[in-house]
Amino acid sequence: MKVIIGQGSCGVATGAKKTAAEFEKQIADKNLNVDVDITGCVGTCYLEPIVDVYEDNGDLTRYVKVQPENVADIVDSHLAKGEPAKDMAISEEDKKFIEKQQRVVLRNCGVINPENIEEYIAVDGYKAIEKVVTSMTPEDVIEEIKVSGLRGRGGAGFPTWFKWNAAKQSPGNEKYLVCNADEGDPGAFMDRSVLEGDPHSLLEGMIIAGYAMGASEGVIYCRAEYPLAIKRLEIAMDQAREKGFLGKNLFGSGFDFDIRIKAGAGAFVCGEETALIASLEGERGMPRLKPPFPAAKGYWQKPTDINNVETLANVPWILFNGGAAFGAMGTEKSKGTKVFALAGKIKKGGLVEVPMGLPLREVIYGIGGGIKNDKEFKAVQMGGPSGGCIPASLIDTPVDYENITKTGAIVGSGGMIVMDETTCMVDMARYFLDFTRKESCGKCNYCRIGTKRMLEILERITNGEGRDGDIELLEELAVKIKDGSMCGLGQTAPNPVLTTIRYFRNEYEDHIYKKKCTAKSCKALITYEITDACKGCTLCSKKCPVGAISGEVKGKHVIDQDKCVKCGRCLESCKFDAITVE
Repeated sequence: MKVIIGQGSCGVATGAKKTAAEFEKQIADKNLNVDVDITGCVGTCYLEPIVDVYEDNGDLTRYVKVQPENVADIVDSHLAKGEPAKDMAISEEDKKFIEKQQRVVLRNCGVINPENIEEYIAVDGYKAIEKVVTSMTPEDVIEEIKVSGLRGRGGAGFPTWFKWNAAKQSPGNEKYLVCNADEGDPGAFMDRSVLEGDPHSLLEGMIIAGYAMGASEGVIYCRAEYPLAIKRLEIAMDQAREKGFLGKNLFGSGFDFDIRIKAGAGAFVCGEETALIASLEGERGMPRLKPPFPAAKGYWQKPTDINNVETLANVPWILFNGGAAFGAMGTEKSKGTKVFALAGKIKKGGLVEVPMGLPLREVIYGIGGGIKNDKEFKAVQMGGPSGGCIPASLIDTPVDYENITKTGAIVGSGGMIVMDETTCMVDMARYFLDFTRKESCGKCNYCRIGTKRMLEILERITNGEGRDGDIELLEELAVKIKDGSMCGLGQTAPNPVLTTIRYFRNEYEDHIYKKKCTAKSCKALITYEITDACKGCTLCSKKCPVGAISGEVKGKHVIDQDKCVKCGRCLESCKFDAITVE
């Protein structure tokens, strides 16, 4: 029997290490012949900490939300007596979260120990690179990727084979492969989970890519805010070198390839490939004019290919199973699967991997379980700060590059921020524009100054100081910023504003002309009132942090509007629905 405890960042944050320590202690105290091991995140982040118990015959029982105080029940019942503790096991409904997915990139996450190369090898790890270097030419590899239809999973969806081929055909013997692991979108954590849960799949994908384009060195540019990912990458690289999968003369083929890690400082603009290259070279992360493209002159002016984590993690599966198998999934123009990070007002937050072309409705309701507290679905932000808001009326839009782009959003790296009826779309646009304004490198006037001016307008509107013509001014500035910016950050920064104006113009007009926030979210535009339903229990006055509520016991209370900071604690504490928000 074996106990495996999920210890990705989400598991650790919810107490998985303490849970693991308690299992080890109780198993030792009871002298049970049970091993305790670790794995990464299986994707059901909303159920962490997760504990999997494997019987000797391979049967699995999954326990969820296991805290140290729950360990004794599992040990005494299941590990000691062989009787599963069914009240703590995952429900049939929650099992659907995984069962409805089609996993390629996440195939090993939450299954193998990411710090043990033997477990990766046991699931056919490193067989793809052995096949490649011993029986395929670089041209064969590129053709297989072309057949697969794999497109870059980090943003624009550019054909992967084309970038590899361009770098391969560029003159020069010194070439570089760079993995962009600088995942910077708010609410996105796909790459982090792969790095923490299956680092060898990335390494193997990089080795294959290096062979195809003729590079002998790979660099993983990983944000320093991912310490666990970096730790497991370093362990994986050391193990791969010991096995001969990294280094000189791989599989006796004469092909040399090694990888190193560069920890980035977490600048969103470094998601743009030329800014990333500048950072790698020790310069400030600022974009360069293109052409020349990195495939011709990139890192140290040498031919360079840049792919993100998810793109490269697909590669071993494709080369092992064949490009046609990957191309059979998804749609005609958007092939394969895509990983999405479900966050926001969703019941089941976590990672999902589905075939391209699946409707948004199936992702949000079929897999994600719908909206928290059964509130009304309002919109989903896709593509992070570079993307846009897709309204409820378009929930049946297929999730692929072409159809999502038509809505004004982008697939991007895969973030999905779900919003309900309580979300103010004007404030949401303000939030994302504030992010891009802060992350602008400042090189382009339109991006540096234009985003600041747009943010000032949005702040005025959400503070109840909007003016006639503000909407038109936002649209005018958005066009100029998109046209006048050099890199993708500036060119896409206005997208959240443009899409919210496109689909939720009435909310902007309510803020400006009626001085009302439809979602009752913007503090400057709402008022808390106590109705005649008040029983005088005094709970609201005790919870008020500024003493704005007064009244006698068993008598109706009132709110001093001059003192009220609109924190909402009175509304949360009232048991009689006696407080309204207008």
